[in-house]
Amino acid sequence: MNQDLEKNKKNAVAFYRTAYEGNPTKAVALYVGDEYIQHNPLVGDGKQPFVDYFEKMAREYPDKSIEFVRVIAEGALVSLHTHQKWPRDEEYVTMDFFRFDENGKIVEHWDAMQQIPEESANGNTMY
Repeated sequence: MNQDLEKNKKNAVAFYRTAYEGNPTKAVALYVGDEYIQHNPLVGDGKQPFVDYFEKMAREYPDKSIEFVRVIAEGALVSLHTHQKWPRDEEYVTMDFFRFDENGKIVEHWDAMQQIPEESANGNTMY
């Protein structure tokens, strides 16, 4: 399978930003393939559960923000390393992985999320 890594990286960021900033229906229409396999246990499998989840997040947390710190691609996978800011001064580091099909569309997602602590035993940032 021949993947356009730069295009997949660009599309993964655009997909996530579009959904995160409140338009998951558009994100799915533009960037998702025929299927969407979800591994986050808080989100149902498939396209509509993804849309429902992000629409709820947009209603409940309209002032959240995201910064894309790193974007890495290999084969059919793209990894996003992000810094998210949520209301009540909560900040999170996330790592999302997307699998692309042969048409350059997202068909599978995994993620891990960790709240950024006030203090670090090693003095290093999470980035």
